[in-house]
Amino acid sequence: MSKFHSLTVKHIKPLTPSSVAITFSVPKDLIQTFDFIPGQYITIKKEIKGKELRRAYSICSSPKSDSFTIGVKKVERGGFSDYAHNKLAAGDVLEVMPPEGRFTFAPTENPKTVAAFAAGSGITPIMSIVKAVLASNPVSKFVLVYGNKSQNETMFYTDLAKLELDYPDRFFAYFINSQTQEDNSLFGRIDSSTVNYILKNKHKDTNFDAFYLCGPEAMINQVSDTLQDNDIPKDKIHFELFTTTEILDEMPVNAEGQTNVKVILEDEEFNLTMDRKELVLDAVLKQNIDAPYSCQGGVCSSCIARVTEGKAEMVKNQILTDGEIEEGFILTCQALPITPNLTVDFDDV
Repeated sequence: MSKFHSLTVKHIKPLTPSSVAITFSVPKDLIQTFDFIPGQYITIKKEIKGKELRRAYSICSSPKSDSFTIGVKKVERGGFSDYAHNKLAAGDVLEVMPPEGRFTFAPTENPKTVAAFAAGSGITPIMSIVKAVLASNPVSKFVLVYGNKSQNETMFYTDLAKLELDYPDRFFAYFINSQTQEDNSLFGRIDSSTVNYILKNKHKDTNFDAFYLCGPEAMINQVSDTLQDNDIPKDKIHFELFTTTEILDEMPVNAEGQTNVKVILEDEEFNLTMDRKELVLDAVLKQNIDAPYSCQGGVCSSCIARVTEGKAEMVKNQILTDGEIEEGFILTCQALPITPNLTVDFDDV
């Protein structure tokens, strides 16, 4: 089971008026612990105004032994993002969970041609993946379509421009702005026409090995559907949400009764009784059981567990595959118990 470690902030770099890049130093005894695959994220735990907050942020740097960088965009009532922009400083220490996540690119010696569609802070895991693809083979190529409100609000704009200069024949970036018309950028939002423009016009003779999508759910769904309409196999399309739709309206109204739940965590057993209208993770946390979690919205996979007795039904699932669900895996932040007894094992994942 992953646990939090104290890491020191090495430096903080402004990216846009509303985003920063935070670099952490990794001590020698934690180098293996914080080794990561491009595309993974870390979870930060911080107490702010008497309340413990956990936030997941994707790693945007290339794998290094002694440091890594995340991108943090300020959001309304963001809690930690406000703190990161206004109070966090080099030398501060934060509690950080080791890297995890499935939205990854594993470098190989074989050349790859990869495309990505990202919006806003969805660029953060893509940055790490771009660098890994280009470094993995001298002929690998990467096509990036990146949407923002304006160039001024485009995270890592200068870094991406530099990659274009460094890899003029292998890295192709298309910037799209929804609120400003600027040179070297398209106007509008990422939609079906954008996908078709890339596949049928700019790179019509390109055979892509994989597509990575990161951004709001509506964008991901539209891009994924359009790719499949263009005969792109579903197994070539990888995605990660940075926001999720509200699940309250999707909660079943006929979930009556209670369930006896056994929780297995770090080789210990805990027992509780919960209402079937309550999400498993919420019930577990109410009992002060230190289960792993981050987003609590079905966006990450921190709270994954295996059901070994009984059954739980997920209100929403954008992460687990059909095969994993058949093996008993659930996202506990999205799961409702539907049997009298339920055993949830956080260790068997």
